[in-house]
Amino acid sequence: MSQRILITGGAGFVGSSLAVLFKQHHDNCTVICLDNLKRRGSELSLSRLRKSGIEFRHGDIRNKEDLEGLEKIDWIIDCSAEPSALAGINESPHYLLNTNLVGTINCLELARACQSGFLFVSTSRVYPFHAINSVPYYEQESRFTWEPAHRSPGVTCDGISEEFPLDGARTLYGATKLCSELLLQEYSEMYGIRTVVNRCGVITGPWQMGKVDQGFVVLWLARHFWDGALSYYGYGGLGKQVRDVLHVADLFELIDLQIHNWTIHNGQTYNVGGGVSGSVSLYELTLLCREATGNTIHIQSVPESRPGDVRMYVSDYDKVCAATGWKPKRSVEDIISEIAQWIATRQSELKPILS
Repeated sequence: MSQRILITGGAGFVGSSLAVLFKQHHDNCTVICLDNLKRRGSELSLSRLRKSGIEFRHGDIRNKEDLEGLEKIDWIIDCSAEPSALAGINESPHYLLNTNLVGTINCLELARACQSGFLFVSTSRVYPFHAINSVPYYEQESRFTWEPAHRSPGVTCDGISEEFPLDGARTLYGATKLCSELLLQEYSEMYGIRTVVNRCGVITGPWQMGKVDQGFVVLWLARHFWDGALSYYGYGGLGKQVRDVLHVADLFELIDLQIHNWTIHNGQTYNVGGGVSGSVSLYELTLLCREATGNTIHIQSVPESRPGDVRMYVSDYDKVCAATGWKPKRSVEDIISEIAQWIATRQSELKPILS
């Protein structure tokens, strides 16, 4: 594979992880990472990228000038975004909108100029939260579970599929990602650009600088490791809300398949996540973190839900599995163990960011 790949958001967790994995698996490809280094902890990725033979460019996708002068690019993998579902709720949404919308336009313009393929890392947050929360459920000892007999458009025994209705509010973050998906469709139709959209659930793994609003798996482990503070927010404050978790290496394996077989995937949109077997509630995650770290911490209960919260979300990835044979390989337990080991071996540099 001797292609030139540009990864935007390339010093972030997903972007840098994909870049390193591409070089590990395809040494003859050229990988360029562009990032504005805004997120705290992203600077730690620079030496990692350099050691892997990856070119780093300090730039911002909001500025089209930062994308000019790049030589022929075969693929753009767009991982650059303001990723918080809480962004813009109690603050100005300008950074969110400029990054996630203007930035997408600038990247698409580069793809048009280079006739690059464009792989977009989207999100499950494009699905409206009121509609997801209206799916009938029942409460188990450690988690919420959807009623198994319930069937409606986009709701299957495996989770939420691509057929789930898109009418309704989805957070400003989710709206910007859905708008970007629509722009991809137009550029594909008008300019013949190859496009693939992956609507991802919770992506995690080592090198993620977890925060309350994004990267909660790493956050949970780190707070247990350093005896920090945590809270169960919403839905009674019991920690029974559920998400499916996907290791970033599993995501890489899918993207690698898509790029190498782009004629099959061109113009497609897929739900991508850990699925039912890769799902976990916050309460269950707490138990796993206690086991991994040997520490038990107090977790505050906040019964009231926050704007845009969902009780549970699990990705039905049957469509992409049927197209590729891909399934996530790494279990929640494996992911927790790997992240815990990463934190333990890099305590001095991670503690100021994660504790």
